[in-house]
Amino acid sequence: MLEIREIYKTFNAGTINEKRAMNGVSLTLNDGDFVTVIGGNGAGKSTLLNLVAGVYPVDSGSIAIDGQDVTRLPEHKRAQFIGRVFQDPMMGTAATMQIEENLALAARRGQRRSLRVGITKAEREEYRELLKILDLGLEDRLTSKVGLLSGGQRQALTLLMATLKKPKLLLLDEHTAALDPKTAAKVLDTTEKIVRRDKLTTLMITHNMRDAIAHGNRLIMMYEGRIAVDVAGEEKKKLTVEQLLALFSKASGSDEADDKLLLG
Repeated sequence: MLEIREIYKTFNAGTINEKRAMNGVSLTLNDGDFVTVIGGNGAGKSTLLNLVAGVYPVDSGSIAIDGQDVTRLPEHKRAQFIGRVFQDPMMGTAATMQIEENLALAARRGQRRSLRVGITKAEREEYRELLKILDLGLEDRLTSKVGLLSGGQRQALTLLMATLKKPKLLLLDEHTAALDPKTAAKVLDTTEKIVRRDKLTTLMITHNMRDAIAHGNRLIMMYEGRIAVDVAGEEKKKLTVEQLLALFSKASGSDEADDKLLLG
């Protein structure tokens, strides 16, 4: 579903601020893979997602989604394949619009606009059922303005909107980092349910090693713009944080793992 081949990306090339962000990364995700991505600050995690989403162009290499080469496609054209949830809960929703209006926008993404009636009774019932999975009581608040919701409620709604059209690829960029631990756990639990139910191919960046181990069927750890650790299946299920740090130290030849990852 996602095939990344030998991608390189350097920011501010030829200046004193030159930064090699991607260093020949290759990665293949099969249909339905749920891959968690972890690494210290500056390891290249968010750059990887931004390159896949088309926010930045690659310097060299290729990116294909579901067999289609998207390397040169601009961000707005890749949006038809991709659902994305950002770290900031305010980014994925329109605050001045109602919950049902936000969901209607997500449901009609990619369709031709018309002057027909805004939201039908059938659509309203569909949205009510969809919201029940969040277990936040939002199904009874369809006409509430999104700006009145808490950060956790908005992030859960954003997750629902990003997955409404069952994207080829779901990108989660530390989507629970700005939430309190209890709310973050609830949003992660909802993420797991939706990804499993719809068999969505997913890349999830997290700063929490325990979450990276607990969720998904595969884990990759990045270091200095490359993939240092890649574990899947039974090996991943049995991992502990200590074993993960040991794997990272061995693969990167660095003992910075404890500081960079535990603090970062």
